[in-house]
Amino acid sequence: MLWLPALLCAALALPSSPSAPVESNDRQTDAPPETAADGPDHKPPTPAHTGFRALVEGLGSDIAHLPSKENLYTALAGGALAAGAGPLDVTVNTRLRNHYDTVNAIFGPGKYYGDTPEQMAFSIGTWALGRMMDKPKLSHLGMDLLRAQALTEIMVEPVKFATRRERPDGSNSQSFPSGHAAITFAAAAVIERHLGWKHSIWAYGIASYVAASRLHDNKHYLSDVVFGAAVGSIAGRTVTRHGREAWSLGAMALPGGVAITVTRN
Repeated sequence: MLWLPALLCAALALPSSPSAPVESNDRQTDAPPETAADGPDHKPPTPAHTGFRALVEGLGSDIAHLPSKENLYTALAGGALAAGAGPLDVTVNTRLRNHYDTVNAIFGPGKYYGDTPEQMAFSIGTWALGRMMDKPKLSHLGMDLLRAQALTEIMVEPVKFATRRERPDGSNSQSFPSGHAAITFAAAAVIERHLGWKHSIWAYGIASYVAASRLHDNKHYLSDVVFGAAVGSIAGRTVTRHGREAWSLGAMALPGGVAITVTRN
């Protein structure tokens, strides 16, 4: 079952097309390619506009820049780790699942914090506050959080419906990958890029807590949350950095249809 994500990611390594790259409206790509991804402390330049139009245009650019070597390697690594965690799935869930009131109280909030509506509300609040207070860096952070969450959903939902893995509690067939883990790790990756590693430790800690809560609640297996974390990391880093060797998706009209092209920028 875990072969499908790796197969989907391998498709990103298709030979580049000679057609012209798609122009991007994402102002974060204004930096020279040789400096756009330099150093672990690199922070995305604040765009000139952070309104709704810029948010939508930026998301379109993010989707176009998903095919990249960095994202391919992250997805393959996540798939390999998830496959390695597979034999431990049942054992880990059995050990974490219990009915002690104290443990249940500790992990209880995880299902809410990692849920999409709560994450969207937090991101919209950050974006709106920055806009109202005329704080471009704050609104930029909120905008990137929103884009990362949207990009995460775009990647997670098709894989869920393609793999149709049954949840540990048997409630449905939407187990792989974990959306809660993906969306919280996406937010952590964005915060890391904006505020640096020292200020993102708490964000990664919360993301790990949410992932653990899904195991305790018997909603996901270990392999689900491992690959979900990889997907979230891809989304978070894509919206904040396109890297030195970015790729673009484009459409080319052909007799009787349309061809999708992949072009290295």
